[in-house]
Amino acid sequence: MALTDPIADMLTIIRNASRAKKEVAEVKNSIMSESILKIMKRESFIANYKLIKDDKQGILRIYLKYLKNGTPAILGLKRISRPGLRVYKKTDSVPKVYGGLGVAVISTSKGLLTDNEARDQKVGGEIICYAW
Repeated sequence: MALTDPIADMLTIIRNASRAKKEVAEVKNSIMSESILKIMKRESFIANYKLIKDDKQGILRIYLKYLKNGTPAILGLKRISRPGLRVYKKTDSVPKVYGGLGVAVISTSKGLLTDNEARDQKVGGEIICYAW
């Protein structure tokens, strides 16, 4: 079965695994997925991730992060721009997620950036997803 939106599939796998209190989640590798995970690690939503080589495209093993009381570090993930409806924002209208408590991942001409980095560099782009 062909995947029409691998980013949404990755976010759903992470969301379901964190709600089920799993230690790890595995998704198919892509450059975009790895870039999103790099931002999520930098923003402390996940503990780590590792690329596992196989005969095909590879697998990304994601090590989920939990607080001391067992609450997942990822409370929510939402896909914004999707294949059927692309969402673009200009520099002056880059959104804040939950008043700055969350992160918006934005695809810009300078690569994938968080909403704060996009505002600092004064660039807009396609809003990929929200994480909080």
